[in-house]
Amino acid sequence: MRQDIINFIKDYRVIILIVFLVVSVASISISGITEGLDLKGGSSIQIELQQPVNTTTMDTVVNVLNKRLNVFGVKDVQVRPSGNQSVIVEVAGVQPQDVANLVGTPGKFDATIGNQTVLLGSDIVTVQAYTVEGNTWSVPFTITTAAADSFAQAANGKSGQPVNMYLDNNLVSSPQLDPGLANGVPSTDVEVSGTAASAAAAQTQAKNIQTILQSGSLPVQVSIEGVSSVSAQLGNEFANGALIAGLAALIVISAVILFRYRTPILVIPIIFTSLSELVLILGVASIIHWNIDLSAIAGIIAAIGTGVDDQIIITDEVLKGNREFNISKPIQKSRRSKRADKKKGKTDNKKVKVSRRITGFRLRIRSAFFIIYASAATLIAAMLPIAYVGYSTGSGLGVLVGFAFTTIVGVLIGIFITRPVYAKFVELLVGTN
Repeated sequence: MRQDIINFIKDYRVIILIVFLVVSVASISISGITEGLDLKGGSSIQIELQQPVNTTTMDTVVNVLNKRLNVFGVKDVQVRPSGNQSVIVEVAGVQPQDVANLVGTPGKFDATIGNQTVLLGSDIVTVQAYTVEGNTWSVPFTITTAAADSFAQAANGKSGQPVNMYLDNNLVSSPQLDPGLANGVPSTDVEVSGTAASAAAAQTQAKNIQTILQSGSLPVQVSIEGVSSVSAQLGNEFANGALIAGLAALIVISAVILFRYRTPILVIPIIFTSLSELVLILGVASIIHWNIDLSAIAGIIAAIGTGVDDQIIITDEVLKGNREFNISKPIQKSRRSKRADKKKGKTDNKKVKVSRRITGFRLRIRSAFFIIYASAATLIAAMLPIAYVGYSTGSGLGVLVGFAFTTIVGVLIGIFITRPVYAKFVELLVGTN
């Protein structure tokens, strides 16, 4: 018996499970779990495009908005299209006023001297960090060589004239031409500057302009149609309810297993397998920084429930047709019986019978996994369209992307990592009786 347990622990499937559990726990401890908008609270902003656009233009809009928010330093952000004329921006942990102005502007930059346009946003190569001194701010940036040549020609001999810099046709800076820039010699170093009512306002304005210049302009005019703040209170209540429901489910499952198989020894591995799947799913979410929201929690519950069903299938298949095996009394023969068998010369026959029985168990485990694989394939096939349509189109199914993703991840973890270990345990348990 001891050797069987040692062999079980050394099995590659058990080792893989232990390694993945350690990695998952480490990632959750170090990186934490990214909570979604409905758990953590934050902002939901609906942006309306001026006209319907094709897929390429919509991808550009999404990429620019993503870049803006990332450059600005906003975390836990999701930008997804909704049809061909709307974009939904969801930001966890940030209030609407902090991001509405940032995502609701096209970001078109141009500079003029007199009536002549001398710079465009497309001329900008890199944007340096902004500086703030008192109420005055500045954002330095570099432009292309060709743009520097054109600027030098337009500025030649116009020392002291203003360079009007516009962002979405709004004047943000109007510095006077320095004599060093009005001598016809091109320079790729330029800056936009201005003043604000306070130092805090200056820093906010500088950061916004730096972000917009660095991320580029949107290819279409946009406007904000709706801004809402999402409270985390409902999410906290749901999370607490899910925890209570999970504990209640474990109790009910344990009671059903005890009633069905009349032994507490099967309760432990089934509960351990379910908890392992929970840790592994959260570990994957932590590693890839996937938001855990209400729909994701529902997907986790569905995946774990499917896992319990599969474990019952494995148990029933292994014990099917083995009526002489009484799992409720997992005890070995007495020493007296062994001596009697040995005296009768039946030891070798017993080993043969055990070997045949284990072979039969393994065949039934394969049969169980055939059912499990077929069920998993059907479930994944049902989830993939939801995930794809919700993610790519941003339709009403978008709220179910988290459900589909976590369900698929949970099912894959189960069939490839946790359930093979459970099957190995059942084989060990039955084979040693």
